[in-house]
Amino acid sequence: MGSRKQLSAERRKEEKKSLAFARLGNVPTSPRKMRLVTDLIRGKDVDQALYLLKTCPKEPAIRLRKLLLSAMANWQLKNEGQRIEDSSLFIKTIQVDCGRVLKRIRPAPQGRAHWIRKRSNHVTLVLGSRNESPEIEEDNLDTKE
Repeated sequence: MGSRKQLSAERRKEEKKSLAFARLGNVPTSPRKMRLVTDLIRGKDVDQALYLLKTCPKEPAIRLRKLLLSAMANWQLKNEGQRIEDSSLFIKTIQVDCGRVLKRIRPAPQGRAHWIRKRSNHVTLVLGSRNESPEIEEDNLDTKE
């Protein structure tokens, strides 16, 4: 591996250490149904997102609420001594990817068969803080120039 590539890999690894994220894999819900719920909470504050997920009647909302609570717990582990209320956390990114597809066959009239595709998905949620110090952003700008 070249030195430039290694430096960028180390920089990405350091940035990932500061992020608080949680992943949910192989959820037995179609990605389309999950995206309907994730679009409700994208970019919202954590408190508001928890309320929306608690009152949402759709089934994926239950799983997303648990995922959000897990991401908040991960944030608390990485930022000991800080309170969630003071840091004003928000959902920075939330992404739904397709998972594996289970293929089943259902009998149809006249000896035919219809395929049933049971879809699943993977969800990745990243939390950000609105109270991040501007000094970090200035350092990133200096390195780009």
